[in-house]
Amino acid sequence: MRRSFFLLVSLFALNVLAQTPPPKLEPIPEPPPPPAGLADESFEPQVTITKRGEDKVEEYRLNGKLYMLKVTPPHGVPYYLMDDRGDGSWVRQDAASGSGLRVPMWVIGTF
Repeated sequence: MRRSFFLLVSLFALNVLAQTPPPKLEPIPEPPPPPAGLADESFEPQVTITKRGEDKVEEYRLNGKLYMLKVTPPHGVPYYLMDDRGDGSWVRQDAASGSGLRVPMWVIGTF
């Protein structure tokens, strides 16, 4: 019993002694600022918050076009109205239900 205890303690001590100290780490330098052409604010959506009755409505616009509304009632769960195709047909999506897969749709070019 004493031998097995001594063997176990010595194996643990050897494991601790065998560990090498961590290498000395240097701080990461700050990243350079983005180029002037990439820091365009037109890629950011413009959000307008209004009150309609008791509901708080957030309008999301990109390039001046309304594509999403978030409606937050005073006593309830917020829901979204989405214009996925850009044709003015609005589809309601509840925030809590997680209503399916949302496929990314980007506009590659307009003519």
